[in-house]
Amino acid sequence: MTLFLATGWYDKLLEKIPDGQLFSWRAVFDALPTIIEKLPTTLGLTLAGSLFGLLLALLFAIVKINKVKFLYPIQALFVSFLRGTPVLVQLMLTYYGIPLLLKAMRQKYGLDVNINAIPAEVFAITAFAFNEAAYTSETLRAAIQSVNPGEIEAARSLGMTSQQVYRRVIIPNAAVVATPTLINTLIGLTKGTSLAFNAGIVEMFAQAQILGGSDYRYFERFISVAIVYWVVSIVIEQVGRLIEKKMEIKSPDRLANHPVGEVR
Repeated sequence: MTLFLATGWYDKLLEKIPDGQLFSWRAVFDALPTIIEKLPTTLGLTLAGSLFGLLLALLFAIVKINKVKFLYPIQALFVSFLRGTPVLVQLMLTYYGIPLLLKAMRQKYGLDVNINAIPAEVFAITAFAFNEAAYTSETLRAAIQSVNPGEIEAARSLGMTSQQVYRRVIIPNAAVVATPTLINTLIGLTKGTSLAFNAGIVEMFAQAQILGGSDYRYFERFISVAIVYWVVSIVIEQVGRLIEKKMEIKSPDRLANHPVGEVR
C-alpha cells in the first residue's frame, strides 16, 4: 500500500462501499492504491518513449522534407512498416529481435554484452519510440512546412546557417502548430503502454490482471485501471492546454487591444 494509506482512513472508507457477489464496487476501489503504485512505471515508459520518439520523428521529418539521398528511401520504408503493423507486433519484434541481433554481433565481433542484464523496459521504450516516431514525423513535417517561407528567407538573409534557421525560426514556429496533435499522441502512448505487460513489465494494466487473477474479479480490476488511465489522460490534456496557451500567438486584432509596451 502507498504511504498515504498508512493511517488506515482508506480502509475505513472501503468498508462503507457496497460489496456484492456478482459485482463489487468495493473491489473496484480496493484495487486503486495497488494499481497506482505502478503509475511511475507507466509514466516512465510514456515519457521515455515520447522523448526518444520525438527526436526520431524530427529526424525522419527532416530527412523526408529534404529528401536526403540514401536515407530518404530507408526512412520511407521504415515509416511505412511501422505505420502498417500493430504496435504489439513491433513490441514483440523488438523484445525478441534485439537479443538475437546482440547475440549475432557477439558471435561475429566478440561484443561483450550481457543480454540477460538488459531490462525489459529498454525493449518496450525502443518499440514505443519508433512507433511514435512513425506517426509524429508526419505531424512535424506538416508543421515545419507550414512555417512562413518569408520568415525563413529573412533569417537566411541575416546570415543564419541552416542549423540556426531550424533552431531559432522553424522549430519554434512549428512547435506552436504541432503541440495540440503531440499532446493527443502523448495520451495515446500513455494508454499504449498497457501492452508492455507482454514484455514482462508489470505496469498498471499488468497489476490489474494480477489482482484479478487472485480473486477472479477481473471486471472490477479493469474498471479500476480504466479509471486511473482516464484521470491521467485528463491531467495530460489539461497540462497540454496550458502549454498551448503559453505558446499561443496573439492575432493582430488582439494585439491592438494592448499597448505596445504590454505585448511580450
